[in-house]
Amino acid sequence: MTAQWNLCIAVAGFSLSLLMVPLLGSWSDVAGRRPILLLSNVGLALQAVVYLFVMYLKLPMGYFLVGRVLCGLSGDYNVLLAACFSYVADISDRRSRTFRVAILEACLGISGMLSGIIGGEWKSARGVIEPFWLVLACNLASAAYVYWCLGETVLPDPSARLFSFRHYKSIWHLLSTGGLSSNERGRFHRRRLWLYMLCFFIVVTVHIGSTDLYVLYELSSPLCWGPTLIGIGSAAQHLAYITSLLGLKLMQPCLVESWMVLVGLVSNISGLLIFSFANTTAVMFTGYAVSLLHMTMTPVFRSKLSQLADPSQQGALFASVGFVKAVCFLVASGVSNSLYAATLHFMNGFTFLCSAILLLIPGGIIGSVPAVFRAEKRSLK
Repeated sequence: MTAQWNLCIAVAGFSLSLLMVPLLGSWSDVAGRRPILLLSNVGLALQAVVYLFVMYLKLPMGYFLVGRVLCGLSGDYNVLLAACFSYVADISDRRSRTFRVAILEACLGISGMLSGIIGGEWKSARGVIEPFWLVLACNLASAAYVYWCLGETVLPDPSARLFSFRHYKSIWHLLSTGGLSSNERGRFHRRRLWLYMLCFFIVVTVHIGSTDLYVLYELSSPLCWGPTLIGIGSAAQHLAYITSLLGLKLMQPCLVESWMVLVGLVSNISGLLIFSFANTTAVMFTGYAVSLLHMTMTPVFRSKLSQLADPSQQGALFASVGFVKAVCFLVASGVSNSLYAATLHFMNGFTFLCSAILLLIPGGIIGSVPAVFRAEKRSLK
């Protein structure tokens, strides 16, 4: 029953995200970033309020869907991320954007690590309800900061309407023309945009799918980890956000961004290969150590995509990225869990092996794109 309700709640949020992420993200290009940030935080706060009511009053499980729908209508987590990344793109130049985006990615890892530690200990000591008060307080504090302290980076258009098909058309224009007129240079940008989107999709799908399986893999034979080792393993996963940020900082003066992606891919592939054959605790932690730079890829992809879009299209661009990430969650959860169950009888690490092989696709694209497009650019001149 828990699995069924988790699926229903996830599908409810995902379905609304497919509609609202492109709409709200593109709207932020004309209405400003602050309204989107405020709306998404309020929506997350309303979801926490509904969850608290359901738990305190012991209401039927169906009422959880009310909170999920309210959150989905306000854009949910993906719109919040799209607005944050758009805001960073607005206030940064091309040279510093990758590192600033990486700082945001690192914040996700640090917050995930802290929430796991705080939530787990709090739940063990006081039950499952009280931690949701912290969730509510954080969302309200974030909304208050946006309303009173955060400056706007976009000149708002008072006549901009939220519910307009124009916002979807602006995203289609960005993806179909590369944000430029339909000429040779526009086609050049469009191809790069789609190739980087494909790389981002594969990398994020592999990351989400692998993360879903780590605990199952560690609980099963021959590792048979207990809660302590699983907690340390989870901390090691989130530590990669910080080490990848430091790695980007060290690599920036001497490597171009494409090489940074390849370093991250090598780190990720090597770690997944070790995980696929890990039969002892030492080997498993060796995989975590080798993977400490695998989070260098997504900030570079976000930065590359941002640089291909016009400054007036950053909201539409990151809304598209948020849409792709929502699809990644759906694909990764279904495929990785199904593949793990189907191959468990002959190799419990087979899914990690397949993920490592899949990452060769973005590696080939990134390795070939710079040379191909330099040649194409010279021909255009």
